[in-house]
Amino acid sequence: MTAPDSHTLRVQQHFVRHQTSLKAFVLALAPGFADAEDVLQEAFLTITEKAGKFEEGTNFFAWACAIVRFKVLEHQRRSRKTMALSDDVLAALEASAPTAVFFEQRLAALDGCVEKLPVRAREIVKLRYHGEHGAEAIARRLDWTANSVSVALSRARETLRDCVQRTLQHEEAAA
Repeated sequence: MTAPDSHTLRVQQHFVRHQTSLKAFVLALAPGFADAEDVLQEAFLTITEKAGKFEEGTNFFAWACAIVRFKVLEHQRRSRKTMALSDDVLAALEASAPTAVFFEQRLAALDGCVEKLPVRAREIVKLRYHGEHGAEAIARRLDWTANSVSVALSRARETLRDCVQRTLQHEEAAA
């Protein structure tokens, strides 16, 4: 197996940067979380294969969304699931999909808000979402009950939601 060339590596890096946005797009189209993960993995492989067709400086997110849309259709045909949405509706969803900037602004606001959380809340959030630990595992690690972790996560999510909304409203008002 040969190492990818530098252009392919840059395309893969674009994919990684836009992965959250692409996953949100897949979840809007795919029938379930497990299917969305499968489609996203298939899309990554196809994007890597077709990296040479991507032109630097153009809209990577739009290009990747087109590939993702076809992967969703392929996946649904393979799994013989009935499409809940017509091709026209899927095309309209793709056209109206939020841009990468939309998600990047929200992720930047979220990162800032996570840093403003109290130390323990920040630790729990990072364990849950960066470490992908469940409430039970976090509880064992912190010597808490799973219920206490769930309550703390719920409060932290509410705080983060409010903070992100305030931050984005402030940025809109300043623009």
